[in-house]
Amino acid sequence: MGIRVLVNGAKGRMGVQVVAAVLGDPETDLVGQTDLEDDLSLTIAEAGAEVVVDFTHPSCAFENAAAILKSGARPVIGTTGFDAGQIAQLQQQAEALGLGGLIAPNFAIGAVLMMRFAAEAVRYLPHVEIIELHHDGKAEAPSGTAIKTAELIAEARPQAPRPQVESKELAPGARGARAWAVPIHSVRLPGHVAHQEVILGGLGESLRIRHDSISRESFMPGVLLAVKKAPSLDRLYYGLEHLL
Repeated sequence: MGIRVLVNGAKGRMGVQVVAAVLGDPETDLVGQTDLEDDLSLTIAEAGAEVVVDFTHPSCAFENAAAILKSGARPVIGTTGFDAGQIAQLQQQAEALGLGGLIAPNFAIGAVLMMRFAAEAVRYLPHVEIIELHHDGKAEAPSGTAIKTAELIAEARPQAPRPQVESKELAPGARGARAWAVPIHSVRLPGHVAHQEVILGGLGESLRIRHDSISRESFMPGVLLAVKKAPSLDRLYYGLEHLL
């Protein structure tokens, strides 16, 4: 018997890929699929799921994660849109229940490396901005990956440099949003999956670190890694880098 896995959001674009990945891996057993209008807690109990993978919608992601933990299963959450307070609350709930798991803004291994390289580079080139591009069905902006990247950048650089001039925005939002004092520009267009470019500028030079997910299959190695490690985790982690 492999790890007993339930997929929540199984009818969505990511959910379909996760179902196929779990079915195709000899170390995992698919014991349930849930989606809108299904009773998640009841299905977890009936299926005896050890790990629940959730790719749903930001409007219900927090409630889903709390329900998974309360049901005694270990969450692997790919839905984005959590704020810092919600993550802290879920981590406290997991600690109280003695459960581990993962919330990850991005499951692509290359995206995790992109974030790590950006955090290293900003120590030497502190002037930085982020451009993230996603399909036009993404429910929130900026992406969780962009926010996580900005957080890692803020942790790595001693302080945010002051701009040479304060730009006057002739159109509101022209200079992007701000997360952790890092400008983030979000693009939402058909034809995209998930893409992010971190642009760093220095005296007479520019460094661009870019990651592209060409298809949703790019997320599956990271999802399966998290599923297999979840039963042994002693806490609820935020970010796939903690499992690499």
